[in-house]
Amino acid sequence: MSRINQLLTKAWRKGLLPEPVLERAVLEKAAGYTLREHRLQEALERLLWSLREEAALNPIGKAMAHGQIVRLLRERARAERLWAQHPEILEWPMSAPIVVLGQMRSGTTRLQRLLACDRRLAHTRLFETMSPVPRHGRRLETYAGLKIMAALNPELARIHPAAPNHPEEEFGLFSLSLFGAQIEAQWRVPSFARWWEGEDRRPVYRDFRRLMQTIAWSRRDKRPRVMKAPQFMEDLDLLLEAFPDARLIRLRRDAAAVVASSASLVWNQMRVQSDDADKAWIGAEWLRKTQRREEAAAKVLSARPELPQIKVEFDAVSRDWQGEMRRIYAFLDMELTEEVEGRMRRYLERAERSGFRGHSYNPQEFGLSGAF
Repeated sequence: MSRINQLLTKAWRKGLLPEPVLERAVLEKAAGYTLREHRLQEALERLLWSLREEAALNPIGKAMAHGQIVRLLRERARAERLWAQHPEILEWPMSAPIVVLGQMRSGTTRLQRLLACDRRLAHTRLFETMSPVPRHGRRLETYAGLKIMAALNPELARIHPAAPNHPEEEFGLFSLSLFGAQIEAQWRVPSFARWWEGEDRRPVYRDFRRLMQTIAWSRRDKRPRVMKAPQFMEDLDLLLEAFPDARLIRLRRDAAAVVASSASLVWNQMRVQSDDADKAWIGAEWLRKTQRREEAAAKVLSARPELPQIKVEFDAVSRDWQGEMRRIYAFLDMELTEEVEGRMRRYLERAERSGFRGHSYNPQEFGLSGAF
């Protein structure tokens, strides 16, 4: 990475490449789109301030931040144009979605991908969460992005294996509202994150529902959808406003393992774009964030005992995935067929061979000793 940083710096200094400028007017011009809503304008201004003043971006980080924000603005513009051209999208049914509710690194990906083995259920694919509006080249762009990140830090592919067509959480959809984990987990932007914690996020979840409808409409797909994003823990009340008939699968894992694994993933992402990625700061921030999300979800769940929900333990799935999936299917009032169970078994075998469980991390590295 240091070699690439040196090359970029030299190319900017000699005028061979334009140096990225993280200013709203410059980015909007590059995207060919001007944000109209004040909430989005303010969110972008605050994000850019944090990127310039707090993130300590290296040349790779500056280039990636510029490119990602331009891409997000273009995706936002495409979505708004599509909704104006096809208002029927916003009427597309989204009945009784299945929400995998759990903290980051609590096994939500494993459970989501097991459920994705069932063709009676719909799920979001990685290229769709990155580019929800139908257009040519989405898969190829996503593939190229994965290859670049794998080249910059191969460890990321071990921590969270991904491919354009694989089931994926909906983190990218929140980014179109300049909000969420795709931003906070790759850049150190604490002022931006704290600002969002005090803001009304209902418009974000209105956009989120529209984007989920866009994906379903583009496929003409009315199957029940499996959704998952750790952000749901913090915003469960807003998620339920957007999807009032959601069914919840509550996944739990030991808090110490959750925070340490989360911190390791975040550090491996941040260190690509900053030479000053601070393990102790990351550990403290993700401890705070995990606790905040746990408290927020618990408050909603205690106030809404009527919500259809089932509790699932990470270790129980590891010990007996078949037994736990049968229990989940009974909750969903669905038959777990031999065919689906066979697909689930093959998925787990592939995941095992690919080293999905090979992620190692030490809580002490992130200042988490004695935190639990």
